Amino acid sequence: MLYSYNFSFFDLDGQHRQAMEPAYCTMNEYLLLKFAHIIAFVYWLGGDLGTFLASRQVVNRALSAESRHVALKIMLACDMGPKFAMPLILALGLHLAWLGGMLPLSGGAVALAWAVCLYWFCVVLVLFVSEGKPVTITLSKIDFYFRIVVVLVILSYATSVLVNNPGSAAGWAAWKLVVFAALVSCGIAIRIHLKPFLPAFIELMSKGASETGNRVMERSIANCRPFVWCIWAGLLLNTALGIHLFG
Repeated sequence: MLYSYNFSFFDLDGQHRQAMEPAYCTMNEYLLLKFAHIIAFVYWLGGDLGTFLASRQVVNRALSAESRHVALKIMLACDMGPKFAMPLILALGLHLAWLGGMLPLSGGAVALAWAVCLYWFCVVLVLFVSEGKPVTITLSKIDFYFRIVVVLVILSYATSVLVNNPGSAAGWAAWKLVVFAALVSCGIAIRIHLKPFLPAFIELMSKGASETGNRVMERSIANCRPFVWCIWAGLLLNTALGIHLFG
């Protein structure tokens, strides 16, 4: 049986907002996508927390170099949760918004979004399984600029939706996209601030701890923390928007 999900919303001031023409789907399709969307959020936030906690041990001067190396491995493993969840949560969210008629999207646009996000997912997977190989250097650079393009495209689309569909359910979905773009931007900023970390950690493992190396690593990790906190806040904000806690 096919269902048409016709969404309607109310602003905090009581003003009614009607969704656009919804797509047709089976009940199981919609609920499975929603379930996967929630699971992606859990892995993103949970993985980020594990990465954050492990990072504190990586720069713990009281630990041996070997122990700090183990902490780094744990940190990188935990970080795979958010890295894999990021492209999936975008594709799932757009698919749900299309099914609910909450964004002006065609089926072809949703298929293209899935193709781009699956490419993104595969790049993350290749970088993970090929760690340390020469191919990762070039692929990592491509991934860095790809994320910048993703941010710009999402912000452009969300701005267009907000301008052309004021007060509609599309505006609600567009703001969620703006928050997602901000989260990706925070991830980009973290990568930039982590650049000095790797050479200092390699020196730690090859030559032992030094005051200079420890300071570089501590500063690098400390500079990343505000962006991590912003990611947590953004995830909680999008969750609040998703359950219509406000907006």
